[in-house]
Amino acid sequence: MPGSTNPFSSLQEQVDDAGAYVSGIDEDVLKRLKHPERVLETNLTVEMDDGSLEVFKAFRSQFNGDRGPYKGGIRYHPGVTRDEVKALSGWMVYKCAVVDIPYGGGKGGIVIDPEEYSETELERITRSFASELRPLIGEDKDIPAPDVNTGQREMNWIKDSYEMLEGTTEPGVVTGKALDSGGSEGRVEATGRSTMLAAREAFSYLDRDISDATVAVQGYGNAGAITAQLLSEELDASIVAVSDSSGGIYNADGLDATAVKDFKHETGSVAGYEGATDELTNGELLTLDVDLLVPAALENAIDADIASDVQADVIAEAANGPITPDADDVLAERDVIVLPDILTNAGGVTVSYFEWVQNRQRFYWTEQRVNDELERIITESFDSIVSAYEEKDLPTFRVAAYVVALERVARAFEQAGSWP
Repeated sequence: MPGSTNPFSSLQEQVDDAGAYVSGIDEDVLKRLKHPERVLETNLTVEMDDGSLEVFKAFRSQFNGDRGPYKGGIRYHPGVTRDEVKALSGWMVYKCAVVDIPYGGGKGGIVIDPEEYSETELERITRSFASELRPLIGEDKDIPAPDVNTGQREMNWIKDSYEMLEGTTEPGVVTGKALDSGGSEGRVEATGRSTMLAAREAFSYLDRDISDATVAVQGYGNAGAITAQLLSEELDASIVAVSDSSGGIYNADGLDATAVKDFKHETGSVAGYEGATDELTNGELLTLDVDLLVPAALENAIDADIASDVQADVIAEAANGPITPDADDVLAERDVIVLPDILTNAGGVTVSYFEWVQNRQRFYWTEQRVNDELERIITESFDSIVSAYEEKDLPTFRVAAYVVALERVARAFEQAGSWP
């Protein structure tokens, strides 16, 4: 069943797979790079609107800080676990390293279904978590950001809570803020844009015209919807299927990605969109005969059983960890090209880095400059992965991405020397 694989085990297996191809890294250093440096686990006791008290379990994992401050999002989801947060913080380490920005990796989450709470309750929950995070975070220590079910609103609350408690002004303590609170142009669409750019580079590398490509997108939240829009509007690819948690829609002649996004905003689901000719399940979408598949939901969407039925030629991981290690093996055997999450969805953290730089300088960039800098970083990172893939004769692009990232993190650790 998708979702049954432990994401932390997946991360460790991915590091081991790449570690076998990295020369000069001692086994004890590699072991260190598979475990978080620290994990905060806390219980938030918060007053509800009716005066009752409710307790929420929350986590913050700081995986590795060899290359800079810990960086990573905070998600609100009933499925949040300690191991999930540890895995996500590890993926952030290697994501930041593969795009060569000066951050380590962190991740946080609260075990909650935010749809069950009012806005005032969510604000109190968020501010309670911010007070627990206060000793750990800071623009030179650990910088949270949005993730699943969080966004500008929650980041604004965390920023305000931290600044009130510290008696300071420090917009760089979080990223993903609203523009008027120190956010960056281009941040909202950054993950979708990097997914589009990675797909463009991959099709060019394969000597294929992406404007002729058919695309299926699983998960139509921010990342999935914007990926679909950009693939369609900027590259002329045909979006033939999209889905969310309630199911999927299909039209062989193509869907209007923006209209579907607007329909979901109005109704809460893509199901029922009148421009679709058929409805389908998420499982059916993942195995459609398309040129490009974009899993943009949660972890473990594609397991080994589903992978054996995947018909896409290229998969671009807009979500974190959507393919299990066993599925990776199956896809590699079937010559399916997988663009790994630590490259493909790195636009979010890259533009978060731009936001952090702008916050520190108190000088803000145009959207065009943000997009140009993001394009440069993603294309250069893709080229570095291809170089490793070809020069070291590596089995997959994922292994190549981890080889590049591990080498960079290990060098930073070794250059710092030992500490008693």
